[in-house]
Amino acid sequence: MSKFFKFVVAATIGLFAMSSLSACSTSAPVDMSSVAAVIDVRTPEETAAGYLEGALLLDIAGADFATQIEALDKSANYVVYCRSGNRAGQAIQYMQGAGFTGTLTNAGGLADAASATGLKVVQ
Repeated sequence: MSKFFKFVVAATIGLFAMSSLSACSTSAPVDMSSVAAVIDVRTPEETAAGYLEGALLLDIAGADFATQIEALDKSANYVVYCRSGNRAGQAIQYMQGAGFTGTLTNAGGLADAASATGLKVVQ
């Protein structure tokens, strides 16, 4: 009985974790007419493999990330993406803490962001 209980608990935790991960990104198309910019917060090594056309490349781990974010219009709407949606979520939290009031959309990873925005991947 004990092994069965552990299995049920582990399965429940696993299902919760998977549903939480899928919530990192938007699956609905983004109205790009209201978006000031698309922001890629991945590292330069990651963006070298491809990024969305026209995206601002602002490495969240970079020394100048805060300065680059502060230069943006805080009332504008932005779409933010990374590899999986995790760092995009962190960037959005930072932006909200910095006083951004526009809509900040976590578009998840590169493929999800391309699908949601309709932008093509370039190198």
